Amino acid sequence: MSDEGLFAVGGRRRGMDLDQRFVDAVMDTEHTGVEPGALDAYSRVVTGVATSLLPSVAALSVRSARGAGAGSAVTFTDDGFLLTNAHVVAGATGGTADFADGTETRFDVVGADPLSDLAVVRVHNPGAPAAPLGDADLLKIGQLVVAVGNPMGLAGSVTAGVVSGLGRSLPARDGRRVRIIDSVIQTDAALNPGNSGGALADSTGTVVGINTAVAGYGLGLAVPINSTTRTIIGELVATGRVRRAWLGVAGMPSPLPPPLATRLGQKLGLRVVEVVPGSPAGSAGIYLGDVLISAGGQPLQTVQALQRLMLSPAIGANLPITLLRKNALVDVITVPAELG
Repeated sequence: MSDEGLFAVGGRRRGMDLDQRFVDAVMDTEHTGVEPGALDAYSRVVTGVATSLLPSVAALSVRSARGAGAGSAVTFTDDGFLLTNAHVVAGATGGTADFADGTETRFDVVGADPLSDLAVVRVHNPGAPAAPLGDADLLKIGQLVVAVGNPMGLAGSVTAGVVSGLGRSLPARDGRRVRIIDSVIQTDAALNPGNSGGALADSTGTVVGINTAVAGYGLGLAVPINSTTRTIIGELVATGRVRRAWLGVAGMPSPLPPPLATRLGQKLGLRVVEVVPGSPAGSAGIYLGDVLISAGGQPLQTVQALQRLMLSPAIGANLPITLLRKNALVDVITVPAELG
């Protein structure tokens, strides 16, 4: 199944128009005092998103060796694949999905990836409409978002707020492995118990994130839908697991010399603080103290930037890396191995 056929894709232009109409309505209230008009504009956006997405969102009930659990999930294909959080279905092979229209059906866990906190399940009796998946990389601070879930088997839960932070990081663990989920979306839309795995949508009803955690009062987080997570979702559907690449190098952000930073238009690189003996990085001739500047033509200013490259397409493929060593630029070719 190709990625093109896997997702229902939504556009952006209409959403920008809706956001702009809402802003215009709010500005009108400042000059005319017509507050109900602004409230109506806001309500129309939220109710429109709720109307379009609630039929696609299910309440999941699971039972495993850990006990009973619950969460939400959102349908993203017409043949019954749903997206949820890995922690919602942890240790389970299946469960029951309840939709807002009263439909109840069994589901099977297709695959889960704890290191991104994403999982794919498939219902036995598909029929819910597929929600369109968008691109969280296009979100802006202050943009209206709507959280849609189906917690505790209720008839649906809808809350609205704004994007209050972007580029946040959330640690995820799979046994002894720890990975940072990057570009996490922070929102002030209230998340109710059982909302994990539900949809975070923009004003067009396009899903831009999967609600994953409540970090504190008034603070919610969501795993973004972007090119990286689309690759993960595609692998879960196709094979039930996510293969990751491994270089065997650890680094930390480090400032580049000002002349070089100006020439490259890049302020930071990754200073190598550990190289695993016999690893792909070690075999390629990367040493302690080197500063990694780019990999595969992509700038490396954060650890997450390198992590984004370490997915299945990188396994066994040549990955050119440019680094700074003793004030000289050096090019090496690495061949990432599969992370065991």
